[in-house]
Amino acid sequence: MRITRRSLATAWLILAAAASAHAAEVQVAVAANFASPMARIAEAFTAATGHTLKVSTGSTGKFYSQIVSGAPFEVLLAADDQTPRRLATEGRAVAASQATYAIGRLVLWSATPGLVDEQGAVLRSGGFRHIAIANPRTAPYGAAAMQTLRALGVADALAPRLVTGESIAQAYQFVVTGNSELGFVALSQVRAPGKPPQGSAWRVPANLHDPIRQDAILLKAGERNPAASALLAFLKSEPALQVLDDFGYGRPAR
Repeated sequence: MRITRRSLATAWLILAAAASAHAAEVQVAVAANFASPMARIAEAFTAATGHTLKVSTGSTGKFYSQIVSGAPFEVLLAADDQTPRRLATEGRAVAASQATYAIGRLVLWSATPGLVDEQGAVLRSGGFRHIAIANPRTAPYGAAAMQTLRALGVADALAPRLVTGESIAQAYQFVVTGNSELGFVALSQVRAPGKPPQGSAWRVPANLHDPIRQDAILLKAGERNPAASALLAFLKSEPALQVLDDFGYGRPAR
C-alpha cells in the first residue's frame, strides 16, 4: 500500500478531530510561584492533548481552605508536599495520584542592582529597612525563608524589618513596588527564559532550609475527568520537565 502525503494529512486530520471530540477542561489550582511555568505547560498540554486548563493561582494554604469549603478544583499543584497529603488523608484527594512535579528554589532578591551580593552578606550588613517574605505559616517558601534566617543566626535581628505577604506572589510584589528593598522569592519569579536577570540576587544554598518539594494531586472533583489524569501524566513528560529547567526549578527524582 502506497502512503502519500495526502493520505498522511487525512490521517492527521482524523486524529486531530478525534482528540478534539474528546477534549475536556480541567480546573487547576496552582501555587503562586508556578504561575509562569504553568502558562507554558498549559499551552504544550493543550497542543498535545486537545484538553484545556482553567487555571487559578494563589497561596497553597488558601487553596486548601477553598477545597475544604467545596471549591470545584480538580487538580492541585501545591507549593509543598504536606497539603496534598493532608487532602488525601481527609478523603478529598486520590492518595495514589500524589507526586512531586518540581523542586522549588529560593532566592534573596532586590529590584535594585548591586544591593544583594552573591553570598547574601547583605542580611548581616543591615543596609535596608524592610525585607519581604511569604507567610511562613501558610506558604512553604516563607517557611524556607525563616529557616534560612535562623540558620544564618539573623532571624531575631531582622524580625522588626520583616514584611509578610499572603503568598510568594505578594512578597514579590512588595519588592517590585519598592515597599521592601529586598525579599525572599522563588527563583522562577526572577528568572524568565530568554530574558536577562533583573536587579540583584543570592541563590539560597539548599542546605539552609528543608527541600521545597512541590506536589500535585488529583482531587475528588476530578476523579472522573480523564483530562485531569492526563494533566498529571503530562507533568512528568519531557516537555514539562524542560520548562522546569528553563525557570530554574529542580527536576523531581524518578
